[in-house]
Amino acid sequence: MARFSLIPQKREFFHLYDRAAANTVAISALLVDLLDAFPEGAEETLRDVKDLEHEGDRLTHDLVDLLNRTFVTPFDRDDMYRLAGALDDVSDHVDSAAGKIVGFRISEIREPALRQARVIHRAAGKLHEAVQQLEGFKDSRRQLIELRELEDEGDRIAHEAISGLFADGADPLLVIRWKDIHERLEEAVDACENAADVLEAIQVRNR
Repeated sequence: MARFSLIPQKREFFHLYDRAAANTVAISALLVDLLDAFPEGAEETLRDVKDLEHEGDRLTHDLVDLLNRTFVTPFDRDDMYRLAGALDDVSDHVDSAAGKIVGFRISEIREPALRQARVIHRAAGKLHEAVQQLEGFKDSRRQLIELRELEDEGDRIAHEAISGLFADGADPLLVIRWKDIHERLEEAVDACENAADVLEAIQVRNR
């Protein structure tokens, strides 16, 4: 049976994209909370992160399902699939990073990791703002430029954090664990930039 919606079908796509982008902001905010309060409430926050990762999966499924049921789409069908996947990737990488932090039984959070998490949250916010410009193909260049600047900042933090691990002469096992965590956090920032690339391509093709 076809799903009934009060939102006209064309607008429903933009509504779902907006929800998916808002979900990346919410899950990245939880990541900041996890690191900021760690280890207090870590297990509970990780469960909340996992719930939002599942919500991202559900929204991606709804978008793909709607695409498969729609003959005429608001913009290129392949771009729509790519954007849905790119937004989902952000949530997946945040979930992966949070899982490593809790799963590795880290006793204390390194300051660069918290800085990385804050960059992810800010980048997700810019991504959400850019997605909100999608309906009507409004100009989102400012948001995408700022997002890429945040990605550059995230790269610098990750590079310095990993270099610092080896300079500190820390326990080798701890170095391996933290290197993995810093790389997972960097992947989440990179996922935001990848989504920005998809959005920019959509904007160019629909001007």
